[in-house]
Amino acid sequence: MYVGFSSSTGLLASWHYIMGWSFKLNGEAESLYLDTLPSLPRPNRNHTALILEVILSVGFVMFLAIGVAVHIIRKIKNADVIEAWELDIGPHRFSYQELKRATRGFKDKQLLGFGGLGRVYKGILRNSNTQVAVKRISHESKQGLQEFASEIASIGRLRHRNLVQLLGWCRKGGDLLLVYDFMPNGSLDKYLFDEPKAILSWEQRFKIIKGVASGLLYLHEEWEQTVIHRDIKAGNVLLDSELNGRLGDFGLAKLYEHGSNPITTRVVGTLGYLAPELTRTGKPTKSSDVFAFGALLLEAVCGRRPIEPKALPEELILVDRVWERLRLGDIFNVVDPRLGGEFNELEAVVVLKLGLLCSNNSPEVRPNMRQVVRYLEGEVALPEVVAAPDAFDGKKGGGEFEDYVHSYPTSSNFEKASTWSSAGDDQAEGDDQAEGDADVEVGSASPLTGSGSRHVGR
Repeated sequence: MYVGFSSSTGLLASWHYIMGWSFKLNGEAESLYLDTLPSLPRPNRNHTALILEVILSVGFVMFLAIGVAVHIIRKIKNADVIEAWELDIGPHRFSYQELKRATRGFKDKQLLGFGGLGRVYKGILRNSNTQVAVKRISHESKQGLQEFASEIASIGRLRHRNLVQLLGWCRKGGDLLLVYDFMPNGSLDKYLFDEPKAILSWEQRFKIIKGVASGLLYLHEEWEQTVIHRDIKAGNVLLDSELNGRLGDFGLAKLYEHGSNPITTRVVGTLGYLAPELTRTGKPTKSSDVFAFGALLLEAVCGRRPIEPKALPEELILVDRVWERLRLGDIFNVVDPRLGGEFNELEAVVVLKLGLLCSNNSPEVRPNMRQVVRYLEGEVALPEVVAAPDAFDGKKGGGEFEDYVHSYPTSSNFEKASTWSSAGDDQAEGDDQAEGDADVEVGSASPLTGSGSRHVGR
């Protein structure tokens, strides 16, 4: 037999006292008289521990509640709100969280550059481990956003080897996020201006030029709608792993039905690539795209921007400098010196002359992109006479481009030697006396014949 006491405490502190007890192994135990028992002692009422426990418990509950509330608010804030009009828009619609994870929260370390309307970030889609470029565009109005998204959806259906493919898009609030193929070699301007990362050979430049021309022809004439790019420049020509030129950044593009007239809009684009008529009409056209492409042709050959603020006054405007050297019979003086004189002479003349034709102030004089492609491919010869860029300023009309071309003799014999080449430097002195002339006669041989091309040194 065991005799003893037991007690139990709850969550809070408690005290247990034995004030008296009676026990007898054999016989009857004596009775206990409560009035003779001593009074209970008063415990030390120190509630510090209790108060501390209560405070910690309440604090933990409040912290948990705040955390849950913040999580819910953040989840609601970042949730993709899809409106009815978005359900009919393709191509693939990415979730915002997917693109945020792909770009590591749009951190500056992922920044590739600045586009026409926003920033471009490098990203990796986790599901497929695909490298992409994500352009984040802010749009001010909901109506404009809807129209813009619709046009982007149409552009997403474009398929051409010389266009940067739009993979999908996402909308969050007033922002549009466009997802493109990632071009590992960046943009063409990084290879032409300032301190280029590498020097492109002439063959590489000519291939890029022809590729962009082919892509632009597809936009203007070969797709189901006419697409006006509106921002053609070296910074928007991207290079893939094999240094093929791809026209990208359709953030400013406009779509029209074939044969329709574009509506008046605000003038957008980049200084040096804007056609003169845009400031008067505000209407982007295929011809205004051709003007910008002309600037691209010249900068690809010359290795400098259309407007170079640090240049001498007479060399400030690239198209004026090229025209002046062509008029003086010293056209190779403008070719990028970083090529070290290693370039195809006939191809360079064709590209420079074509750049001047496309850069004419009069849109009627500029060729269309189909004609441009035929010139670059050597299917037809350029006119022997190239008008000055401002030759038709202030004149009524100026004639269609075909009338302009056929008004001068051209050569259909691609093996014919270059008239310009035969003139040589001996003509330079005589050409100096003809500064007032508006036109200059140059060779018309095809740039693609083996016998007519050679490499020149400087």
